[in-house]
Amino acid sequence: MKAYLAFTKKEFIEYLRTYKLLIMGLVFLLFGMMNPVLAKFTPEIIKAAGIEIQLPDPTALDSWAQFFKNVGQMGMVVMVVIFSGIMANEFSKGTLINILTKGLKRSTVILSKFTVASIIWTLSYLFCFGVTYIYTLVFWEMTGLNQVFWTFFSPWLYGEFLISLLILGGVLFKSGIGSLLLVGGLTIVMTILSIFPQFHDTNPMTLSSDNMSLLSGLKDLNTFVPALWICLLLTVLVMISSVVLFDHKQV
Repeated sequence: MKAYLAFTKKEFIEYLRTYKLLIMGLVFLLFGMMNPVLAKFTPEIIKAAGIEIQLPDPTALDSWAQFFKNVGQMGMVVMVVIFSGIMANEFSKGTLINILTKGLKRSTVILSKFTVASIIWTLSYLFCFGVTYIYTLVFWEMTGLNQVFWTFFSPWLYGEFLISLLILGGVLFKSGIGSLLLVGGLTIVMTILSIFPQFHDTNPMTLSSDNMSLLSGLKDLNTFVPALWICLLLTVLVMISSVVLFDHKQV
């Protein structure tokens, strides 16, 4: 446990020194502020531009639609890029050789890195959610929202899945590009599978792309449950695979 806490602390300090933690915080702060503002003023911007489109009055649901659009797309892209070198940097710098020869378990390295990335992702996500929530309350009453916990839990869990893939990619390819290619390739596969209705309810990508249907009550929670379980199971399996492969990997 002491080794785990010490390595986890080292990881946090590294993210602070490289300003990656600051970048994540600023990006998600920006998204949090943009979500309700864009929802509120987009009709007026369109009208001022001389475009004749009849739009309904914006509501709190429009603000949350912006939230899922920004966090589920650009937010996760930023997160993936920030954490793309989560394992690759250790291989390129050779920093693991000394600490592994001193007795640090390889599984501790994997778990510590996943822990730190998960905490940063969670804090950034909650930060964006909190800012969006406060600004949304300023403009509208928070009504008409369904299955709030599961709606906002779903994209967070999908983000955890992406982090696990980045770690696996780093172990397999020893490069940040390899991690990005693994995540990008599987994202393309999941996007293609989402086209087919028989795969929709079991596709982890549903957790970050179909949230408004759940929040607005157009879909029942039962349609999300298979994707939730599969995403959780895949995250665990990917992490186990990373630990097993890293145990047999030459540093």
